[in-house]
Amino acid sequence: MKLSDLKQNQVAKITNLNCDLDLKQRFYSFGINKNSLIVVENISFSKNTIEINVEDTFIALRMEEAKCIEVEVVNQ
Repeated sequence: MKLSDLKQNQVAKITNLNCDLDLKQRFYSFGINKNSLIVVENISFSKNTIEINVEDTFIALRMEEAKCIEVEVVNQ
């Protein structure tokens, strides 16, 4: 499942990052790593951006970037 497929307030664990090295390094700098837990905080009305919470850091990503992040939903 892709991060872009999640709904608001869903919790997931990152399983893979499918992107080029530059974007991976950008993700790493934000704490977006394999096995990190994330929470979808908000999705823009136009569905162009998604706001996530990673280790108490709020990050806004473009949906195209979110499609590069594979996740597994966590039931809490």
